[in-house]
Amino acid sequence: MANIVLARIDERLIHGQIRLQWGKHSGANTILVANDEIAEMEPLQAPFKASAGSDFAVIFRTIEQTIANLPKAGMDRKILLLCKNPTDFSRIVQGGIKLPEINIGNMHFHEGRVAVNKYINVDKHDMAAFNSLRDHGSVSTIQHMPESDKECIFEMTKDLQI
Repeated sequence: MANIVLARIDERLIHGQIRLQWGKHSGANTILVANDEIAEMEPLQAPFKASAGSDFAVIFRTIEQTIANLPKAGMDRKILLLCKNPTDFSRIVQGGIKLPEINIGNMHFHEGRVAVNKYINVDKHDMAAFNSLRDHGSVSTIQHMPESDKECIFEMTKDLQI
């Protein structure tokens, strides 16, 4: 099984905070972006590769490719696994990939979403995905920066009308 050092939701995918904070904090040497749209459209990948700099190998895969290829990755590849949303992570764990913890970063406001804090907004589909992740043994925690405290998504949303 692959050496996944961090699994993170961040709608922005690769940006300075990922490279300078999370990448270094996790010890990753590879960033795997699991996203159907970006994996299928190579021109969209260049800005993300540029944002990662030369510190990381950057790989783009569809969710299905991620499920098929992660078990083949060598332990020397320390992977920061990035998805834009909890639904993609839910699909990955339903495909048999074990992810003990999902780190929740930026989930922007969109129509129908409710603010959890200034960085996280969720809707009923997001919460269904978090429930699915929990059912598959994954803990989902909000943590903006490595030095920030971790907060359980279910504790943070228990009083919200979603």
